Amino acid sequence: MTVAIAPSEESAVRPDAPDPEVSRDARDFGAYARNGGWSFALKVARSVRPGGQAADETPKVSAKEFAELAGCSPERVMRYYKAWDKAADDGLVPLFEALTPGEDIELPDADVWHTYYVARSSASSERGTAIVQAAQAEGIRPTKALEVAENPTALRAAILADPSTAQAARHALLDRLKEDPALQTELARDIARTDDLKKAVATESRAADRIGYVRQIAEKGQIKTPAGQTLDAPAELRSEAERHLSLLDELEEGEDTGEWATEAYDTMRNMVVETVQADPELRVQERRTKFYSSLQKATKVFEELTFDDADDIYEDDMVQRLEELQQAIGTCIAALRGAAPKE
Repeated sequence: MTVAIAPSEESAVRPDAPDPEVSRDARDFGAYARNGGWSFALKVARSVRPGGQAADETPKVSAKEFAELAGCSPERVMRYYKAWDKAADDGLVPLFEALTPGEDIELPDADVWHTYYVARSSASSERGTAIVQAAQAEGIRPTKALEVAENPTALRAAILADPSTAQAARHALLDRLKEDPALQTELARDIARTDDLKKAVATESRAADRIGYVRQIAEKGQIKTPAGQTLDAPAELRSEAERHLSLLDELEEGEDTGEWATEAYDTMRNMVVETVQADPELRVQERRTKFYSSLQKATKVFEELTFDDADDIYEDDMVQRLEELQQAIGTCIAALRGAAPKE
């Protein structure tokens, strides 16, 4: 079969020229390759012969020859070819063998196209496959996600310039951290080495601890006294904790919780102290608990001391301080013995 050549072009007719419909599809494909879609995939599907089919069995051409006619790369043709192949496997479109050059069929909805077509070769890699799957899970076009992944400098520029992009990046990073221990370690190291971030983390951690203290009272009905006792919270105190917690939960995302957390915490701590002071038995128990706590800490400190190298560390001031401490301990023991119940 021959193709008529325009007068301005070479007048000889090639005996091995492709089918006119194939040539037309190739030219159309070349002109609109970048726009993509089912209509262009159809041109490939009906004009490129499937693998395993010999050239003398069909008027269709190879993907390489089609690309030459279209003026684009074979890789681009094959991306359309593979998209059609996937859709054919799902029964969405006819198989290649069922199509002939120039044949028109009813095509799937345009929105489905990006489920099958990936415009970038990076999508075939393990990394690209993961990005494509994540994009599909988010309901966006894989090509967009791949484009961003291939241009991290552009992503960095968008994050630096646009608060909403930075916010989206932050949420994505937090989601990634849940399943990436290595990234957790790297980020923690970065924060620890940056003074401003380290201070910010300390501030937020303190606020979170204070909110946790209020939440413990509101949700579990328990209070912790300054000495460390855990007690059931009175109804009035628990109600006040619930009120403060409600105010904290109503804060907008991104709103500074520090001031609110401090106010709630201070209010609860003051109410706990008042509760203890109002009950003589609790007041005595609080003092006893505090005394035991101090005694245990002091005991632990002395148990950890060693004197194998006393000759090296000896100073007169040390002995003097220990003698003063011994006198204070003696006074303490005498006071406790004096307060002991008489038999």
